Amino acid sequence: MVAPRAVAAAILLLAAGRDARAQPTLSVDLKSPDSIKSAAKIVATKLVSYYHGTEYGKTVGILPGPPSDGLGPYYWWEAGAMWGTLIDYWHYTGDDRYNAITSEALIFQSANSYQHRNWTASLGNDDQAFWGMSAMLAAEVNFPNPPADQPQWLALAQAVFNTQAPRWKTDYCNGGLRWQIPPTNGGYNYKNSIANVCFLNLGARLARYTGNETYSFWAEKTWDWMEGVGYIDEYFNVYDGGNVEKNCSDINFVQFSSNAAVLLHGAAIMYNHTKGSDKWGIRLAGLLGRTLDHFFPNGTMVERACELEKMQCNEDQHSFKGYMLRALATVATVANFTRPVILETLRFNTKAAVQSCLSDGTCGFRWNIGKYDGDTDNGPAGQAMSALAALSTLLIDQQPVKGPLTDSTGGTSVGDPNAGTGPAALEPPRPATPSDRGGASVITALLLASFLCSLVWICSGWTESPGAPATSQPPWI
Repeated sequence: MVAPRAVAAAILLLAAGRDARAQPTLSVDLKSPDSIKSAAKIVATKLVSYYHGTEYGKTVGILPGPPSDGLGPYYWWEAGAMWGTLIDYWHYTGDDRYNAITSEALIFQSANSYQHRNWTASLGNDDQAFWGMSAMLAAEVNFPNPPADQPQWLALAQAVFNTQAPRWKTDYCNGGLRWQIPPTNGGYNYKNSIANVCFLNLGARLARYTGNETYSFWAEKTWDWMEGVGYIDEYFNVYDGGNVEKNCSDINFVQFSSNAAVLLHGAAIMYNHTKGSDKWGIRLAGLLGRTLDHFFPNGTMVERACELEKMQCNEDQHSFKGYMLRALATVATVANFTRPVILETLRFNTKAAVQSCLSDGTCGFRWNIGKYDGDTDNGPAGQAMSALAALSTLLIDQQPVKGPLTDSTGGTSVGDPNAGTGPAALEPPRPATPSDRGGASVITALLLASFLCSLVWICSGWTESPGAPATSQPPWI
């Protein structure tokens, strides 16, 4: 006998399917900026409806999910990415209705350089960095600055970078960041691309924004390390990572679009920052060509690692398409030679994304089937983030949109080169170390000192430390 509960569930699913088929799809004229903005507003409204941080008893800044509750599938990092999506939405459309909750969220979750104790159980370098990259974006587009007595966008991005630089260790794999921050977390022994491309991305953007070449030193170092260890191959494929027990030689050759997107963004920023250098031009062109070839078969983006043969994409991967289109839009604004092919890609994929959305802003995941797919099992916030990114970024072709600002071209965010260098909540502070603008020998000495100190900290259960004295420069210079 079939259980009554199963029958009821089947009836509800059937009714939902009929409602989805009966509901019209999102209507938009992709040649009209006003029509694009109207459609983006509908999707943005639906996206924000998945956020409950403004409700009584709910946590500000996060989407529902583990480990705080079992009411949703979203880990802490994805909310940080969502706020970045909404910052871009404001930047491209001018609609400021969600600015207040975005600012509130980014400030509320900023405790200890985006390393709050509540999220220790799932805290990776990439998780922390996604919040830091949203703060960096806020600085780059002159998102309204917080009150003077609150953390500032640029300083928050610097704090994330300053806490991650001392975690670069050469004892395994000759360098690189581990995936997880606390040694007790599963994945701590995995050095993966996403942690390192996020670090490169922040370094490139901070170098361009502030003019401090120490940041670009780290961006360059990270690319070279990823090439050296084999995570970026000669054809510009970007692989996922390797384990420290195997000295990172056991490479997981899966390719995720998030790795390529964040790296592509960082490479374009470095190309711009270095005034169109041949080195970064070759890297950017090669990476862009391979990215479009691999992730955009027949022109439409697919998450090839989990979408093509059998739908196995999780809630994280359901948001990856948005990061790719947002990255491509920025690449087009800072590297003009990429603009024609990127604009064509944005137009094609925005049309495909719109076809996946219903008129109320509910969006599906697959963009290559020409209709709403009803896929809400692992979302639907990620699907909405991706569709909103598609609509928003298409406006770079429809109206004047400035590229990322710097502190010399109109950026107003206040920085702090020592942000994040105080005692951390996750690990004990290390003894004070002198620092100044010394050259490469000083950098090497300080990294060695950090490593030696880490041998002591292992005894107390922690291996990374952001602690350092407050000086006029970051402690790792």
